[in-house]
Parts: sequence; structure tokens; C-alpha cells
Amino acid sequence: MSPQQTTGPLRPMNTVGHNVPRIDSYERVTGRATYTRDVRLPGMLYARVLRSPHPHARIRSIDTSKAEALPGVRAVITHETHEVLYGSGSIAGGRQYSDAAKDITTHVRYMFDNPVRFVGQPLAAVAAVDRHVAEEAIQLIEVDYEELPFVLDPEEALEPGAPLIWPEGNLGLDFANQPRPSAGTSGDPEAGFRAADRVFEDRYTTAFVQDAQMEPRSALAHWDGDKVTIYTPTQGISNCRHDNARDLGLEDHQVQIICKYMGGGFGDKNGSYYFDLIAATLAKEADAPVLLELSRKDDWLGTHGRWHTVQDFKVGVAQDGTVTAIQLRAYSGMGPYLRRSGGISGTDAYACPNVDRTIYSVHTNRMVSGNFRAPSDPQGYFAIQSMMDDIAYKIGMDPVDFALKNMRRPTEQQRYTNYTLDECIARGRELFDWESRWRPEPGSDPGPIKRGAGMAFMMFRAGVGPSSAILRVNSDEMYTLFVGVTDIGPGAKTTMALIAAEELGVPLSQVEVVWGDTDLCPYSVGESGSRTTTMTGYAVVQAALDLKGQIAEKGMPLGDEVLIASATPTPSTQGLRRMCFGAHFVEVEADVQLGHVRISKYVAVHESGRILNPLPAKDQIRGAALQGVGQALHEDLLYDPQNGHPLNAGYYGARHVTHMDVPEIEVTFIETDDGFGPYGAKTVGEAGIILGPAAVANAVFNAIGHRMKDLPITREKILGALA
Repeated sequence: MSPQQTTGPLRPMNTVGHNVPRIDSYERVTGRATYTRDVRLPGMLYARVLRSPHPHARIRSIDTSKAEALPGVRAVITHETHEVLYGSGSIAGGRQYSDAAKDITTHVRYMFDNPVRFVGQPLAAVAAVDRHVAEEAIQLIEVDYEELPFVLDPEEALEPGAPLIWPEGNLGLDFANQPRPSAGTSGDPEAGFRAADRVFEDRYTTAFVQDAQMEPRSALAHWDGDKVTIYTPTQGISNCRHDNARDLGLEDHQVQIICKYMGGGFGDKNGSYYFDLIAATLAKEADAPVLLELSRKDDWLGTHGRWHTVQDFKVGVAQDGTVTAIQLRAYSGMGPYLRRSGGISGTDAYACPNVDRTIYSVHTNRMVSGNFRAPSDPQGYFAIQSMMDDIAYKIGMDPVDFALKNMRRPTEQQRYTNYTLDECIARGRELFDWESRWRPEPGSDPGPIKRGAGMAFMMFRAGVGPSSAILRVNSDEMYTLFVGVTDIGPGAKTTMALIAAEELGVPLSQVEVVWGDTDLCPYSVGESGSRTTTMTGYAVVQAALDLKGQIAEKGMPLGDEVLIASATPTPSTQGLRRMCFGAHFVEVEADVQLGHVRISKYVAVHESGRILNPLPAKDQIRGAALQGVGQALHEDLLYDPQNGHPLNAGYYGARHVTHMDVPEIEVTFIETDDGFGPYGAKTVGEAGIILGPAAVANAVFNAIGHRMKDLPITREKILGALA
């Protein structure tokens, strides 16, 4: 690939760029779509999981005899009977299989663990003839626990004398298997602080936010000899197959993953999950298909969400508003297993040459943390852009001007495939009418209802990389596209069909898509990291080019003949940085007597390359922005410090956004083609969530005149600040 950047209006295309309904919309809205829980197999059993009631406890013994004796029970498994490593449940566990990390003996996770390290951790499972028997059997399992000390706060977990979750301590392991923070320094931070005219210091915190997909997790497994088929809602069938094969001691070809339809993913479902392993192990033990369905409470307590953070900043600023140095010391609460890195983004959006970052990924006895839509970004951007917004006020600058002065731009050392961040901010400023909505004097509106405006900007990866696609055409000129996508909400199946139809030059009606089955579909990177369109979509383009070449050489197939093309490209940006860009502008109304905040205007401007299907693209930005609003104003999983139990698990308790909370969100795309990806398409799915928390928080400050530094910004916090 070579960059051929297009500016100005893009060349119209035949199929791409038009509003197209999803190719599976009829099945979804009529209830004909088959989700995992809808699959039924002959002789199928039902499973339930026993979970820990303690945040930290050693299991002295498990007596399953009463459960095994219950009529209708076909299998009971525990850590003592089936010691199965859950490799994708922790970074250490996943690394254990690499030659570079064969010495890892700790910080690994099993399907069932002893000791248990958080409330809700699985420790046994049963399979029975129906759900009621399985539920009764779970209640009959007797467990003798030795309760252990627990710790919930990441800073407390690193203090001397804190309860040890792992023998080596509570600091997460890095990729060299060493307990140390993620740290990096650029330039000379100390010199940057000496050059500053003013130095500002502050602390910001963010809460644990559950991914909260509407579809509860489930898995159905059955064996045929030494091959297991697992129906499971996964964002990545290829990754899920490999992970399950590894943990079950099989080769990849001995595992078939099927996911025809699923609910939301939001980063939480790429790879395998423990319930896949439990279903497969029970099915092997019972010699029958087993369906494991998580209850809504199980779903909340047994799966991960966005890690909570504590972020301490020190920022140096020159008299003209130039940021001269940034120092970040931060803590990410990861729960007892380091399923993901615990990273915190945002400082790299600024052009400051002198940066010192240290992030401690800390084990606690809370629920495990992991990826959630732009995993490290919303919490990071909230903190750094709140900090920068605060500095702008204190030095007497308009926050938008401060952002334009200090945001990262292309340099000779760091070149981009294209750059439009300044255009995004300018367009958003105009559409929002920033000058009339922003209050130079925060909290200056008369009366109890005060308005205020805030903004935030971002850049987010839109990389290219390997994936695969297969295209087949028959004598009826029907094209069949095989891709390993599952579609977690953005309409990936439709997007792949659009790309194929465009490149082949045929109507969309002549393209059918086969998806969601590892025995039928080639490798796909998985629908996380906003990679499906840019990577698998590009593979579709290359497969179509191959097929067109065959048709030109041989002609269309006749009779029962078919032509088949495949592609597994490994494109590169040739050292250029490929990013999408965006800016969000928010106006709020804050009732200073009740502490209530209402969003009265929300403008989101994004440059995500060429927009392949505008209708779902705008919906993706809106949905992501709403999740950002929820993180800003509502969501937090609270824990009882006395017993380590989560207090408000569930949609109502954690106060997730509903239609009653939804503002009108105006979405505008600036379309470009940088010559990479399929027709210049870039990231959409994750980009929209990044800026909501920061933009909302900055608007609240502008309205009430008090900086809210701890998410979520609840009524109690607002009233407390105003008291």
C-alpha cells in the first residue's frame, strides 16, 4: 500500500458511502436470529456455577456428594477434579505458553481457583437435566472456607503490611514477568518544570464501569470424539478457538467456535471466557451437550469492566500557555488477575516534549478488570483534559485555544498518514457555537439553573494489519464471501458485503456472507480494537481483486464450476502514524439546588476516513458517546469496605443510562482518504466514547464553577462541592 491522500470531496462510489440497512436486520427484528441461548441439541444438559461469597478465601474442602446424588445431575466439577488453566483470564496465564515465559508459576488463573480472590469467582459447576435441578444441586455443594484478609483500594494494596493477593505482592507483572510499573520518560521533565512559569498539581479518579451488554453470557459445548464444538457469544472466533484449544490441551483444528448472532461486545468478549471452558469440561465429563447460562447477576459479578484509576498530575506551563512538562503517577485497580495492561492514555495527545509517566497496575480483591471500548482512553482523557481545562482557566485562556496551542501535531520525527485534528476542533467550535455557550466566568449564570460548556479532543489508532477473506463465485454470478466476523453491533457483516460489492462492481444483492464459524471461515483479527473494517475489510478488497483477475483471465464459471479467491494481506503504513481524530462539545444545565445535570447540547465531530455506511457509523458515535455520558454522570460499582461485597451490581443499581437520560447527539464526519485501509476507512467504533467523560466534566465546571475531579459526577458530589 502507498499513501495517496485525498483532500476535499471524495469520489462518490457505487455501494460504499450510502445508507444501507443491515443484511441480517430482518432476522434480528423478527426474532429469527439464533443466539447462543437459542440453540438446542439432542440430550442437552443445563449447567450452573457455584461462586465465592468471599473476596478472599482458601478452600479447605468441597463436598459434592449431595449434589452428585441428586436425581438428574450428570456431572459435578471442581478445581480438585479438573485443574484447567484459564489462559486468557490473565496476561500471565496467556504468556505461560510462550517459550520466553516458561518460568511463570504464579499470577496465573484457572477455570476454578483456590484460593478464591473476589466475590463471584467460580469454584464449582454442575450439569443436570434441567435448570431447576442444576440450581438445586449447586445449593447442595458444601464448602469449608478459610477466610483471608482482603484489600479493595489499589493504593492501600501497595502499602507495607497490606493483605497479599499473590505471594510476591500486589503489583501486577509486566511482560518480562517482573512486578514493576509501566513507566516511560521523554525529553527532560525536570528541565521542563524549571522552564515553566507556573506548575500545577492535582488528583483525578475514575470508577469501575461494567461493560453491561444486554445479552447475558452463555456457552453450549458438545464433543464428537476428540473435537469440541462451542457455541459462544465472542467478538473473535479465531482467537476464541485458539484460546480454548490451548487451555483444553487440543490443537486448533480440534475446536470449532460458532457465533452466528450475539449482543454487544464492547471489548469484553474477544478471546475465550471461563464459561466456555466450564461448558466444554462438563460436556466431556457428562458425555452430552451442556449449555451454561449466566444469570444477570452472574454476568455482573463474574466478568470484567473498565479498571478504576487514581491519577496524580504535575504540569508545568509557560507564560504564553505552552505546556512545558507533564508528570503522571497513576494507579489502576485490576482485580486479582491482570487480564489486560491497566494502561492510561491521554498524555500523548499533547505536544509537550517532556513527559514522565508511571502507572501501577495493582491487584485487589475486586472484580477483575479488563477491556471496555477504548480500554485505556476515557479514564485517561477525562483526567488529563480536565487538568488542562482547569489550567486554561487559571491562566486566563479559552480552553479551546489552549487545546489548539498544545495538541500534538505532525513533525519531521512523527509523520501521519493524514492529520485533521485542527479541522475537527474548528468544525465543532462552529457547529456548537462555542463563543455564545461558553462562560468565561464559570458559574456566573443567575438563578439555580446554570448553563456551561465544555470540550475535549482526541486522536485514536486506526492501524492496518493482517486478516483473511475468501470469495467464491458460481455460474449464477452469485458471490459468496467468507469472513471470520461475528458483528457485535457496528454491522460488520454488512460492511464486509458492501466492500465486496463495491470492489467487484456488482449489486449488494449478489453478495452473500458466511460468518461466525471457524470451520467455514478464515482467520479474522476479532472485533476489538476497532480493527475489523480496516483489517478484514482490506482483506476483502484484496480477495475481490484476485477474483476479478481470475474472471478476466478465465471468464465466469459455467455449470457446476466455481472460482475461488483468497487473500491474507499484511499491509503496512510504512512508518507513518495512522490515527482517527475527533472533538466533542457539550453544554449542560446544572441545578445547583438539586445537584441534577442535564445535557442540553452535544456535538461530536469525527474524522474516521471514508465512511462506508453512514447510518450505522453515526449510531456508533452516538452509542459510544452515551456510554461516555454514563461514565461521567452515573456508573460506579460500589463495594462494602467491611466485607468486600459489591453493593449495586446490575443495571439499576449501577445507574446505567436509559432513554430518559439520552440527549440529542449531533454527529458530523469529516471524510478523507489517506490511501490506506479499504478506501481510506478508519476507526469508528471506539473513538466516540473517549471524549464524553472529559467534555461533560468540563461543561459541569463551566456551569457551576467547581471542578469535579472524581467520576462519576453524582448529585451528592455536586451538592457537596457547592455546600
